[in-house]
Amino acid sequence: MGSINRRRVKITGLSAVAVLVVLAVAFFSYAPGKIERMRNRVEPADLPSVTADTQRLHDSLAIVDLHSDTLMWDRDLLDRADRGHMDLPRLEDGNVALQVFSSVSKSPKGQNYDSNPTDAGDNITLLAFAQLQPPRTWRSLLQRSLYHAQKLRDAADDSDGALRLIRTRADLDELLADRAAGKDVTGALFSVEGLHNLEGDIDNLDELDDAGMRMAGFTHFFDNEVAGSMHGEDKGGLTDLGREVFAELEDRGIVVDIAHASHEAVADMLALATKPLVLSHGGVQATCDVNRNLTDAEIRGVAATGGVVGVGYWDAAVCDLTTDAVVDAIDHVVEVGGIETAALGSDFDGATTVGWDTSQLAAVTQELVDRGYDDGEIAAIMGGNSIRVLRAVLPAE
Repeated sequence: MGSINRRRVKITGLSAVAVLVVLAVAFFSYAPGKIERMRNRVEPADLPSVTADTQRLHDSLAIVDLHSDTLMWDRDLLDRADRGHMDLPRLEDGNVALQVFSSVSKSPKGQNYDSNPTDAGDNITLLAFAQLQPPRTWRSLLQRSLYHAQKLRDAADDSDGALRLIRTRADLDELLADRAAGKDVTGALFSVEGLHNLEGDIDNLDELDDAGMRMAGFTHFFDNEVAGSMHGEDKGGLTDLGREVFAELEDRGIVVDIAHASHEAVADMLALATKPLVLSHGGVQATCDVNRNLTDAEIRGVAATGGVVGVGYWDAAVCDLTTDAVVDAIDHVVEVGGIETAALGSDFDGATTVGWDTSQLAAVTQELVDRGYDDGEIAAIMGGNSIRVLRAVLPAE
């Protein structure tokens, strides 16, 4: 009888292990996708009908999107996904010439637009674990960004030339020449959303630079060692380390991104800038009164550096999920900063809800046509202005 009971205990134990294995497999297989479906939604907007003439114009453009967070999610960039906002097939459908892919390395629990403590818990840690990322990414913010950079390099390597990494002006010029010659190739530039991934050590810039980082936002949703965030507790300016990092970025040919930075930090960066600055993704307070959006003085400051304001598509950037709201913001940037200052910065896949994905980008072109912009102005807004900035900042080769 005792041996039978022991066998029952053993069988029961094995059954419990099997159940745990099944539950673990189910969690790691389905949870990441379910989370993304919840966080990156498309609520189809009433888009303008794209005419044949506008489609021809759209197909002739060199389009640049200054910000997406697709690297954060557990899916293959080369495959058309049934979730999220962007992947290579949809970039090709939307005729995007160059996509900036950003690394989100920390997002505070309870994240909000008003005030987040620096030591708040981190949502990205759980996401990294749930997606079975390498253990080195579970605790290190630097390693998370290096992992995202490697993910982008791997996608380019596996794309048979369809996705090409852009690190230099020479890379950019070759990409545009090849596209003009009819080649199906899309550029990818690696950026980071918040230099908290330096972990307080400027020497870590070497690893990020080597990994291909060519655009850097100083902050995300909390204050860090280099600058105050618009969503932090103190909302201060650049720190001494931040000023040192700023100069180093300019020397290395890495574009400085003011997105999420506090007004004081933006003022500091505008005062220090010797090269064009960008707002990679956001809006303007004149059309959407949200704290992270730029004031008119800040728009003029960015314009004075020769930089651009990348207008996003989600509600907190433009206060509505319509092309009309997006172009309202673009109109204001043009009015305050000039036509050369307007650009696109979707924030696709950034835990955002939008009215269209990147395959439907011709709707924005149609809205610009309907507002009376001419072909040259549309070409500048949709990508030409961003290309000018990249040529001015990126290292030659």
